[in-house]
Amino acid sequence: MPQDKYTAVWVSHSSMGDFLKCPRAYFLKNVYKDPKSGRKIAVISPALSLGTAVHEVLENLKTIPTEERLKRNLLEDYEVAWMKVSGKKGGFQSAEEEAEAKARGKAMIERAIKHPGPLAKKTVRLKDGHNGMPPNFYLSEDENIILCGLIDWMEYKPEDDSIVVIDFKTGKHDEGEGSLQLPIYMLLLNALQKRKVSGVAYWYLDRSDELTSMKIPDLTEAKEKVLTVARKVKAARLAKEFDCPRGEEGCFACQDFEAVLNGEAEYVGTGGYGQDIYIIPKEDTYEDLAEII
Repeated sequence: MPQDKYTAVWVSHSSMGDFLKCPRAYFLKNVYKDPKSGRKIAVISPALSLGTAVHEVLENLKTIPTEERLKRNLLEDYEVAWMKVSGKKGGFQSAEEEAEAKARGKAMIERAIKHPGPLAKKTVRLKDGHNGMPPNFYLSEDENIILCGLIDWMEYKPEDDSIVVIDFKTGKHDEGEGSLQLPIYMLLLNALQKRKVSGVAYWYLDRSDELTSMKIPDLTEAKEKVLTVARKVKAARLAKEFDCPRGEEGCFACQDFEAVLNGEAEYVGTGGYGQDIYIIPKEDTYEDLAEII
């Protein structure tokens, strides 16, 4: 018998990644709601904002016919996207910090303009889930666990009616070998569409003109790997046990969220998903440096 999706445990690459780093961080980011506002909390950072702006520009190309994409002024689109993360609402606490991040993002967009690769080819899109939710399916109906996720880009290969899965990377480091991202993508695609996956790749936009091809995950191994972590998430939620592995002193993953709870963070607004957005103040605030300039 189908379960109730509203009572299911929903997992994704980001939420399970949070849990693996620190169960306490997972709780504060994905479960906890501020009693005063009734909203979840989020701590914004320059790296996160840079990634958000670049992804918005490139992923929006999926909605444009193939022959029109290369005609679009992506640098103008980037300026529009950047306005949404400019200043403190993007985690920037100095004009210099923002300028550096914005320049890095602009260089990534310029790279994509000069070397569009998959962006200039036909793509496939997964349909959104019910009520505008990300694409999702029951990873385990018996255990009432739902897996959801968004895939950056899927290049369509007409010669064999297959797809190549591509994930845009804006960070400075390579994705770890134990990442759940590609296994999750494979599971989503196997459940939600019928085309064969003929390739998977990362595009490290900060430093590479070409895609970095990866090994296609085995579906059986992928399900076992992802479900193992999802069960741990569900068990923690049922037991309401979300302890930091480093104890009360906290770790890099949960300390900023603890600062929010302790009143040591600065509220800067509401995010796109309805969370209360905070930054952790530095000695020199954005306004202070603006006055010096």
